[in-house]
Amino acid sequence: MSRVGKVPVQFPSGVEVSAEASDLRVKGPKGELRVPLMADVIGVTVEDSAVRVARKTETKEAMAMHGLTRSLIANAVTGVTVGFSKRLNVYGVGFRAEAHGTKLTLHIGYSHPVIYEAPDGVELTAEDGSEGAQAGIIVSGIDKQKVGQVAADIRDKRKPDPYKGKGIRYDNEVIHWKAGKTATA
Repeated sequence: MSRVGKVPVQFPSGVEVSAEASDLRVKGPKGELRVPLMADVIGVTVEDSAVRVARKTETKEAMAMHGLTRSLIANAVTGVTVGFSKRLNVYGVGFRAEAHGTKLTLHIGYSHPVIYEAPDGVELTAEDGSEGAQAGIIVSGIDKQKVGQVAADIRDKRKPDPYKGKGIRYDNEVIHWKAGKTATA
């Protein structure tokens, strides 16, 4: 039995959870999310303040989906109550970031500013950088997958350079520095 899947997902009093035929709807103070369910292999029951996930069959597919479905439901409950956020730092002389609503303008060493448009449900904010960074970008929202994907897309605009450290990196990301060329006489 899945160690993750057998633990029930507890949800607070301000959250409504309802199971439908093909998905689970989670509604809370920050918004509403839908979790797709594989109804032919996974069964979901909503009790007083908990959601239980159980396998209908003992196939390999059902075993794989058991823990995954429970994790997706737990992430949806966390998203509608607390939300998710990722912080990115911009390193480089003259590099900066400006947020205007859902648009993020990045000045990251190219001949033109890079403009990134965030999808619905994701909020972008720019602020002063931390620990030597020129700017900080905070990506926040209720959907964990969307927040992570937007942060990865923004980082992809200028990945960190292993020689000088310039670029966009996650707040806790460690850069493995490379030695530059040495002059030999």
